[in-house]
Amino acid sequence: MFDLPVAICKTRSALPKSAENLAKLWLYRAMVKLDGKSRMIGAFGWESLGLVHYLGVDGCVDEKSEPVFALLESRLGELLAQFEHKRMRKAPPAALEKNVERLGKALRLSPTARKLLCFTLMMQNVRRIANGMEMLANLSTSDLYHSLSMILGVREGTVRRELSHTSPLVVSGLLTIKRREHVNLKEKLNTLPGDFAERMMIEAGSTQDLFEDVFFSSPPATLDKKDFAHMQAQIDILFPLLQSARKSRLTGINILIYGPPGVGKTEFARILARETASVLHEVASADREGEPIDGEARLGAYRVALNLLGSSKNLLVFDEAEDIFGRGDTLFAPPSVAQSCKAWMNQTLENNQVPTIWLTNAIKGIDPAFIRRFTMVFAMPPPPRNRMRSLVREIADDMVPEAAIARIADAEHLTPAVVTRAANVLRTVHDEFLPAQRANALRLLIDGVLVAQGHAGLPTLAANDTLAAYAPEFVAADANLNDIAAGIRRSRRGRLCLYGPPGTGKTAFGRWLAEEIGAPLHVKRISDILSPYVGMSEQGLAEAFRSASEDRAVLMLDEVDSFLQDRNGARHSWEVTQVNEMLTQMEAFEGVFIASTNLMDNLDPAAIRRFDLKIRFGYLHPAQACGLLESFCRALGLATPGAPHKARLSGIGNLTPGDFATVARRHCFSPIAGPGEFIEALLAEARLKKDGRIQSIGFVANG
Repeated sequence: MFDLPVAICKTRSALPKSAENLAKLWLYRAMVKLDGKSRMIGAFGWESLGLVHYLGVDGCVDEKSEPVFALLESRLGELLAQFEHKRMRKAPPAALEKNVERLGKALRLSPTARKLLCFTLMMQNVRRIANGMEMLANLSTSDLYHSLSMILGVREGTVRRELSHTSPLVVSGLLTIKRREHVNLKEKLNTLPGDFAERMMIEAGSTQDLFEDVFFSSPPATLDKKDFAHMQAQIDILFPLLQSARKSRLTGINILIYGPPGVGKTEFARILARETASVLHEVASADREGEPIDGEARLGAYRVALNLLGSSKNLLVFDEAEDIFGRGDTLFAPPSVAQSCKAWMNQTLENNQVPTIWLTNAIKGIDPAFIRRFTMVFAMPPPPRNRMRSLVREIADDMVPEAAIARIADAEHLTPAVVTRAANVLRTVHDEFLPAQRANALRLLIDGVLVAQGHAGLPTLAANDTLAAYAPEFVAADANLNDIAAGIRRSRRGRLCLYGPPGTGKTAFGRWLAEEIGAPLHVKRISDILSPYVGMSEQGLAEAFRSASEDRAVLMLDEVDSFLQDRNGARHSWEVTQVNEMLTQMEAFEGVFIASTNLMDNLDPAAIRRFDLKIRFGYLHPAQACGLLESFCRALGLATPGAPHKARLSGIGNLTPGDFATVARRHCFSPIAGPGEFIEALLAEARLKKDGRIQSIGFVANG
């Protein structure tokens, strides 16, 4: 608060005389007619010396300079009579009066509504008025109507009508009332957040200039429609819908988009506006100082925007919609802002003239009654891995090698926003790092954000990242993996059970398949879902399937035998309920579900029947092992294996792709001299397995 807005008088010496007369008239009425004077004298003397001096009653004291109530009451009565009857101009500052008249015409506000708006804005801008209205404490909403009637000289019934839920002034969002709270008048009556009140004291070039702190023209999109190819199905509906809304002036068009932070929801809205030739406006979520604007104030800003942006070419975006729709995280949390004015909110979602795109991170707390009123509701998942790799490549801008890009892009919960921020930091300091160090620096920056968000971090980048590519020809499966991928790419659904020894490529197949069909991958492990509390594991399973369905992701569950063990051998009731829940979720899931297990014999027979395809992953055939050895030796800069090496390798019958990866990682800290040493290391891995099948061969090739 301040005594005098800079816009009114650059010297800040005094209010214009007519505005000061009006301010004092309001204050004298509040002190006399509403007994605000009682609070001017506190337990220790004058409550507000500044206000006492401003009202000219600082002489109402005894010989000990203590305030005398009788003198104060008499003097205030005299001053009120003077201001009530003496001929003097009493008017708001010229700029404020002009701006209120402009808004009044645009929103069809009555003279009383304009007077109420003017009073509220002056109270927010002039400290002495605010000080005086703070003396009117513990007001109910009915008390507010009476107080404003006395202060402004308007009939109480008229004030009540102009401040009702359905009045143009309140519906417009320009004024908000804390109807459920007993507070002083200054706190009871509010207007829009940010610098709106101050802007109203300055002569504006246009009506929208007054509101740039509460809703503003959105910046242009920086991405292209092709960057959201994974949202093509939604785009095919949205573009003609918004174009029809603009052409035919359709009402009640509301699009709800939800998804984790950083996936590009706001950028997607900007692309929609650009492609449909619309002018996009955003409802502000923070003021000029970066402080968050509360949900009630944001809803008021949205109301104003609806009333002022009636043109068919406009489009609104309301980011962080949980500010008004969210119920809170506790059982006894108060109703959301939208629920507190549910009738108006429902009516708005059905009749708003400006199409609105609502963005939120989650819809869990939104009342279903609101959700069903949205024209279209859909989730926005992170881009699929093939697109994420392209984005990381573009964002990283050659600062890190291709192998590192592929490894980073494989993170399940990675979003473009996280990569962008990390790349900007690295770009600032990249001269401090050797080229070989930059990949780990980028990984460290991204990893910190993912872990803080509660997700798994990135795997450590190693020198053998070039070996991360998955090649079906080096997997010993009893089905053609390329044909399976082609079929799933067409149908976008399937339930696969992958079984076989550890390291045979089951999990890697899931990652490869997701990339082949251009879908996100959700990998869930036992530790992600199992809970020691009864019923919580079942909830975890349901959430895993729900999340994958929303994101149109491939869902892969490792060690599925923990959830699908044969119910005939169950010793506890919760073991049965977990299997039942798993079967129910599998039956209802319409996407791609991959389960992997090392213990096929332990699965419940009913579960086995529900899988469309069971694929066994076994040990490498000799030709596959030899081909994989050549690939790894080439990547590690080792000599090309000769016939003796291949003969020796062919005698190891229980090798897996995972064994080759293990030996390659060892090479990073314990270098391998040649293919012979590589084979010896593989042999050591094979001997640790219980089902070792190693033929005895007379010599070992070295070098």
